[in-house]
Amino acid sequence: MADEQMAGAGSAPVTPGAAVGAPAAPAGVPEPVSAPPRPLDPIDRSILRLLQSDGRASIRSVAEQVHVSRANAYARINRLIDDGVIRGFTARVDHERAGQGASAYITLKIVQNSWRTVREQLRELPGAAHIALVSGDFDVLLLVHTPDNRTLRELVLTRLQAIPEVLSTHTLLVFEETDLLDPAAPRAHAALTEE
Repeated sequence: MADEQMAGAGSAPVTPGAAVGAPAAPAGVPEPVSAPPRPLDPIDRSILRLLQSDGRASIRSVAEQVHVSRANAYARINRLIDDGVIRGFTARVDHERAGQGASAYITLKIVQNSWRTVREQLRELPGAAHIALVSGDFDVLLLVHTPDNRTLRELVLTRLQAIPEVLSTHTLLVFEETDLLDPAAPRAHAALTEE
């Protein structure tokens, strides 16, 4: 078997000599998962941590680091993909270096029972990175990355507040952030372990 790379996006089974992953379903289309989730064992969890740290790790590298055969690593990764545990592979982006120097979490209060409508409109916002329906003093938490504060202000005052179902917003500027999945970031579990 070739030393496959984990690059790509998606959830198709790995074929010998091919990259792990294939094109995923379009954004917003849930991928069906037929069986109930299987419990993950320590090796599965180690594989997940490794792939979260380096989605381009080869099958050989994964196998060596979790102390299983390449065939076993290959089968486990395919099972994790088939079970919907691994939803895809992606690049982590330094938003500032990519020209998105302003980031903010924006909380929204929305009209009751309008979540699906609001979610679809938020997906269309330039720079929207994460949307969550939450409990508490507000209804939605939105993470955005924009080129600068002027663009961020325009996004909040013009685009967000123009959505009829949005009752109010509150913007929290991000001054500094730490990617906990970044291998360079200090972590409590720096090495893969057999939990």
